[in-house]
Amino acid sequence: MEKAYKNPEFLNSRDARSLRILSEYLEPQARFKRYNVTDTVVFFGSARAIPGDEARKHLDAVEKEGDSKKIERARRQLDLSRYYDDARALARMMTEWSKSLESPDKRFIVTSGGGPGIMEAANRGASEAAGISIGLGISLPMETNNNEYITRELEFEFHYFFMRKFWFVYLAKAVVLFPGGFGTMDEMFELLTLVQTEKTDKKRPIVLYGEHFWDDVLNMDALKRWGTISEGDLDLFHISSTPQDAFDYLREELTRHHMDPGEDRAP
Repeated sequence: MEKAYKNPEFLNSRDARSLRILSEYLEPQARFKRYNVTDTVVFFGSARAIPGDEARKHLDAVEKEGDSKKIERARRQLDLSRYYDDARALARMMTEWSKSLESPDKRFIVTSGGGPGIMEAANRGASEAAGISIGLGISLPMETNNNEYITRELEFEFHYFFMRKFWFVYLAKAVVLFPGGFGTMDEMFELLTLVQTEKTDKKRPIVLYGEHFWDDVLNMDALKRWGTISEGDLDLFHISSTPQDAFDYLREELTRHHMDPGEDRAP
């Protein structure tokens, strides 16, 4: 006779859904506790971005072919690739600073959604600084593997989007949103809603990275003009367009809200 908790048919059934949901809370919690993970900096952004050098090589190749549609797509890909490179640089800077802090805890660990694109860039930058990083992956038909730069012990694969989102927000002391699509927009507006409605009272700096992109795809001023948000809601986030500006803002805000006076002794 097979015990219920060892019965795969039951565990994967509708009746056991609550157990599966609870597992995606308890198993990550146990792992984070084991590795002393309490503070993260979350990077969101497009899975479609690639490194700048790869994008340039691809554009050079298709220009030789002379296909105008391929050339246009390659040029768009090259434009997007700068954000891969910037995410990689910012993650490296954040990790180097975090490692320089005197606190014995692992502070401000770079975290991504685990996939390619901006997510890969964030984990890659942390790895280049010889730091650990987290990948909160999710099983999707179009993305089968997490990126190779995630710290092995902190690599996750979720089934439920809402449990994955919980772990993004619960540990986050800061969030950086790079250009992205539906997923990035979903994560951004849910986070802003939580902060606006004070469902989360943690002081959490939010950076929208890439002023040109965000000005092009969002019109926050229109929301204010129509009266659907308050003027003060525009202060819930900071816009940056260079890794150095984003780093300076994040370092200042994290030091102010999440560190003891004098704890940041890094040069």
